[in-house]
Amino acid sequence: MTAAPAVPALLSPEDLEAALRAIGAARYHIHHPFHRLLHDGKLTRGQVQAWALNRYWYQAAIPIKDSILMARFESGELRREWRRRIEDHDGRVHPDGSTDTGGIERWIKLAEGVGLSREMVVAADQILPETRFAVDAYVHFVRDRSLLEAVASSLTELFSPKIIAERVSGMLANYDWIGPDTLAYFTPRLTQAPQDSDFALAYVKQHADTVEKQQAVLAALRFKCDVLWSQLDGLYYAYVAPGFVPPGCFVPEDTRTSEQASA
Repeated sequence: MTAAPAVPALLSPEDLEAALRAIGAARYHIHHPFHRLLHDGKLTRGQVQAWALNRYWYQAAIPIKDSILMARFESGELRREWRRRIEDHDGRVHPDGSTDTGGIERWIKLAEGVGLSREMVVAADQILPETRFAVDAYVHFVRDRSLLEAVASSLTELFSPKIIAERVSGMLANYDWIGPDTLAYFTPRLTQAPQDSDFALAYVKQHADTVEKQQAVLAALRFKCDVLWSQLDGLYYAYVAPGFVPPGCFVPEDTRTSEQASA
């Protein structure tokens, strides 16, 4: 006779945090082969360009999903806290008219630094279908699932400082055509991401007070890890192996045939 599946137990807040961190340790895209190639200097300029171009679609979607999430908070205090995330990416305008550059603009500068045009990047009409589907699914998840799940899905930021530090050090060491100014996007994220994840983690630990809610937030983080992983899957399949670039998507100059280049 088959035994009934074990029913999950209610976790303490500390055990819930440990379970969330275990998901990141196993599933975060720092382990993806495409990231390893990027960090180790094994990608061509064109492959790095493809990464920067496609990643822009994710970066541009962050303040959109955060605006959706912020609108769902009933507390002004919580909305103010989440609004900071939007400003981190969209930038800020101060009363004196001065501005702080946001993450989206810094990412465009990164893309320009690796050889892409601003117009191509912002148009986003040459990104991979895997990128579009994954990022759009994330925005829809934040819109359609519970507020607690939406907040929990942001918790990949718990793991981002490590991948940022590794990515920056590896790219600077291994690509002599990339300098610190090109990678300036990442510097503020080393402080912004921990601040954001501290708040989100505290919120999840406080509000995930039933077994059902705890299982939902764990599933939300697994889903978000899948969103990030699947974007790199698309890049690997199109630009590394087997190298099948979908019709209409970006084709790097260093992989074009003479016929394609003259078309």
